[in-house]
Amino acid sequence: MYIQRRVTHSQPEPGTGYNEARNSSDVGEPISRHDPGMRSRSSGSSDDGDYSPVEAPGVDCSADSHSPELLRQPAPNPNPSHFSRRPAVDGHPSSAISRRSTSSINWKFSDTSNGSIDKNHFSAHSTTSSPLCLGPPVDGPPTREMEKTQEYAFSGRRPRLRSPWAITFLTVLVTAVGLGFLAAVLNSSATRQLDPKGCRMSYMRPSYARLDDFDTEHTRFASKYSLYLYREQVLQHDEAAIRDGTRSLDFFTVDFNEDITAFHGQTLLDQAEFLNEAIRYILSLYLDPRASDRDPDLPDPTSVIVLGHSMGGIVARTMLIMPNYQSNSINTIITLSAPHARPPVSFDSEIVKIYQDINNYWRYAYSQQWANNNPLWHVTLVSIAGGGLDTVVPSDYASVESLVPDTHGFTVFTTTVPNVWTSMDHQAILWCDQFRKVLTRTIFDIVDVNRAAQTRPRAERMRVFKKRLLTGMEPIAEKTVPLKELSTLLTLTDDSDDIIAQGKRLVLRKLGASSAARAHLLPIPPPGSPDMKRFTLLTDQKLDNPGENGRLEVLFCSILPVQPGPSGAGFASQMDLSGEAAGSTRLACKNAAPDGVLLPASTQATRHPFFAEQEKEIRPFSYLQYGIDEISEYQFVAVVEKPNSSPSGFVIAEFSDHSQSHRTRHISLRRLLAFGVKLRLPASRPMVCEIKVPSLESSLLAYNLEVQNKCQSKAELFAPLVRQYLTEPYESKYFVNAKDVTVSLHGIAPYVPPPLKRRTAEDGLSFQFWTDPTCEADVQVKLSIDFMGSLGKLYMRYRTVFAAFPLLIVTLVLQKQFRIYDTTGVFVSFHEGLDLCLRQSIPLVLGFLTIFSLSMASSTQTGNASFWHWRNSTSTAIDFHQNDLLIGTQDPFFWFLVPLIGVVCIGVCTMINYMALALTYTLSLGVSVLSFRPGWIRNDDRRRTTAPGFQPSSPRRRMVITGVLLFLVATFIPYQFAYMVACLVQLATTVRAQRLASDLRSAANSNFYNYVHTIFILMLWILPINMPILVVWIHNLAVQWLTPFSSHHNVLSIMPFIVLVETLTTGKMVPRLNGRFKNFTSFLLFGISIYAGIYGVSCAYMLHHLVNAVAAWLVVVHSNPGSWSLSGLSNLYVGDVDDRKRGKEP
Repeated sequence: MYIQRRVTHSQPEPGTGYNEARNSSDVGEPISRHDPGMRSRSSGSSDDGDYSPVEAPGVDCSADSHSPELLRQPAPNPNPSHFSRRPAVDGHPSSAISRRSTSSINWKFSDTSNGSIDKNHFSAHSTTSSPLCLGPPVDGPPTREMEKTQEYAFSGRRPRLRSPWAITFLTVLVTAVGLGFLAAVLNSSATRQLDPKGCRMSYMRPSYARLDDFDTEHTRFASKYSLYLYREQVLQHDEAAIRDGTRSLDFFTVDFNEDITAFHGQTLLDQAEFLNEAIRYILSLYLDPRASDRDPDLPDPTSVIVLGHSMGGIVARTMLIMPNYQSNSINTIITLSAPHARPPVSFDSEIVKIYQDINNYWRYAYSQQWANNNPLWHVTLVSIAGGGLDTVVPSDYASVESLVPDTHGFTVFTTTVPNVWTSMDHQAILWCDQFRKVLTRTIFDIVDVNRAAQTRPRAERMRVFKKRLLTGMEPIAEKTVPLKELSTLLTLTDDSDDIIAQGKRLVLRKLGASSAARAHLLPIPPPGSPDMKRFTLLTDQKLDNPGENGRLEVLFCSILPVQPGPSGAGFASQMDLSGEAAGSTRLACKNAAPDGVLLPASTQATRHPFFAEQEKEIRPFSYLQYGIDEISEYQFVAVVEKPNSSPSGFVIAEFSDHSQSHRTRHISLRRLLAFGVKLRLPASRPMVCEIKVPSLESSLLAYNLEVQNKCQSKAELFAPLVRQYLTEPYESKYFVNAKDVTVSLHGIAPYVPPPLKRRTAEDGLSFQFWTDPTCEADVQVKLSIDFMGSLGKLYMRYRTVFAAFPLLIVTLVLQKQFRIYDTTGVFVSFHEGLDLCLRQSIPLVLGFLTIFSLSMASSTQTGNASFWHWRNSTSTAIDFHQNDLLIGTQDPFFWFLVPLIGVVCIGVCTMINYMALALTYTLSLGVSVLSFRPGWIRNDDRRRTTAPGFQPSSPRRRMVITGVLLFLVATFIPYQFAYMVACLVQLATTVRAQRLASDLRSAANSNFYNYVHTIFILMLWILPINMPILVVWIHNLAVQWLTPFSSHHNVLSIMPFIVLVETLTTGKMVPRLNGRFKNFTSFLLFGISIYAGIYGVSCAYMLHHLVNAVAAWLVVVHSNPGSWSLSGLSNLYVGDVDDRKRGKEP
């Protein structure tokens, strides 16, 4: 039976009610018998039970609840035939309508706001409107909040954006800009400023022998990890390595079962503990003569060399701080692509703490003045980075300049290593043939089996590392000529005309064309010259060592006084070039070949500094460079040209002034961005010129270098060769046949701690140019910023911001939604809240963070680094955490990155929102298809069987499930697994809410759907923080390692999420708050957004706990907003829908 009702207004206040136009006319409308606002009091019915905050089928919230009083009066039906009749289906007589009073019914909001009904006001003659209907309580005059604009406009008009898919022009614009910029960054990272790949494949046949005796008696991880003895059966393409393999060296390797160490701190500690026990076991093997074939005269080994890749390098450093570390059992650590400076991701609190502990330990040890107080005095650490091709771990993180002084270690890039000269990805650094050969020879060179430590002393080890891994042109490179003894006796005629005049250049073409050896002498200027000078020599031939018969030998000589006795006594080599001449001069010389620097060959035919797999091997150039003070004790530089049947090659040697060969351009980045830098190398230039630009030191910028060589001569000896380099870390890149050069560097990088050695104003990027000076033509050089190429550099440095900055956006949107809801009763959709935030709160927050970053940069530049209270630093101490905040850089030039990252995250949040909408709509459609009922079923039966309302399980069952899940978290599974389950449950709740809001369009259903959808979005952004730990746990199960984690079992870290999600499955809408509690919700969400922007990248693990606090607060609000007593918690597991007496309808 239907009832016609007339809705009339008492005199309304101006601006109250958004349905003013509709309610001002007398309209007869049917009332569904499912209306909970019109409870029937038939026999057997009950008033007990909570009122559902989610509107059941048939709830009509169109009546204006904003007006001071709404009256419903009976009225005759002017057109009875207008309404179709339907028979009663519940067996109740139609006369049941007489039980409904036709007197006035008060439709005002009840005093309770959590969806429960005050039974004192609930009678046959009065009822309360659903608290989810639009509009605030209006008892009394309009409040001040209702008069506010924009945010509170929902109290005076119907919201324009009703569909969850709707979007405003402002949101579309910001999203398009953000996603467009993100696409440009990804495209630039994949297509621009890419280092060429030059690794050649290595071929080997390894053999592994598992050490089964290393069992659980030695370590508790014997069932998870394994120790192997490594042997090489056949090593192709490397005769030198085969020859060196005859030395008495044993190689051991550890199988970690492919543990994902970067995501889990406890796994890192487990591996470090296992390795310490493995080293103890390995050293014990050599104490038993029956277990080793070593020479009994050799001392027993007491230490090992550790070679670690990626996180294995961090495990190697962690071993030294473990309780089971055997003192002095490790003295050399070589790491490949290992992130020393900071953890790759900060999703796990334990791994962040481990990094802090090991880095503080190493810094403290090397800060000791005396060696006796330094437990790491004997330890050397060399970090080798792959460079720009490594897209797994940023090579900036491989820096150890903030951990060890250059006397104990350094960082070097593979593009710097002689005869390698190529960048490598994260895996290629393990198999790259040319790098493998260099590393093998380096390890053999530092070994000394005659010492118990099995290696040379620390100073000698560092000398080997510098010789093998650095270019030889670095400031810390050591020249061997002053340390060597005189080795060659050179005899020349007195009337030799091969002495080059002072200040002239030696140029030789077609070496070996003469029938006899010739010595060309360059007089060495005396020290203390008005201008600093240096000696440089470049040739395309190999420099001969004493006794070798090649094409060229370079000697530093002094006149040997006449002495009695044999003339050649004490010299390993003698060269008599006097012939039959009567008079002769004898020179005592040292060979310069050990100090030779290898440079990639640069000709018109070369494209890269390396040669590829199928290409012909290119012989590198040889280069010598000495400061005048390093060779001041000698008188001549002798360039000995030896005869050869096929003359070829060139030599250029000269002394050049520092003022002519070195230039420094002090130019700001802003001016460089606007105008670039143009330089001209004159025709009368030295062979080698260096240009330094101190302002170029950031890893975030890429540059284009144009070299215009105007030399058109066919007799050009070599094409221009360019080397870009940094002083620390030691990164050099070579560009052969240089014309258009792309320049990128790993200098000052975001979130990387500052080095132990303070940077000077002259530090920065430098360029070294080798050009043919015989061409007598200018060389034009132009340097400019590559804007599009620089975008790609943001990808590797700021990937982790997507774990923090999007949460800033989502929490601000949720804050806006709650403020509007608490004021007006309307819980707007996510995109509506985002649109409102884009107009005020988001620009204000991003502006504040931008100003905050600029203030930090200015305080650092003025030396007031301790201004901020969280910094524990002094004017003399180095603050190693100064780059942990915001965007991780103190350079004010990059102030725009804060709003730029914010815009990108807005676009990503919008995209994720619509992806979540698409997912929920798709699942909802699937559920609708599966629950389809045939058309011949009666309408009422179909509605009863397919009602989209919430039908939760019993409270006892939900409490049992929650208790079991929490028990498993406390004992076996990590709470990250429970969080994933909570996300899936929340997804199901969102799907059900979407079906309800779609099938039964009402404000209450729309409010609840928008609420659970935003909570789902919030939980989605926390999911990536929890997934890595879950992956580690699943991996442990896959390798049958069932030992529970010793971490991540804190029940309080997941309980609020579980209780909140279970509460939402009952269909409970969050109650509205007033007063200080409403402000507390805003302050909590706003504080999380600020924390996510400032500390989110460095402490991403805290974001889970902060959002967990939000969930706990919402649980408290859901429990009982009146008193918030413990008894109110029982309401969380009581479903409202179950209490509806659906079968007892009028």
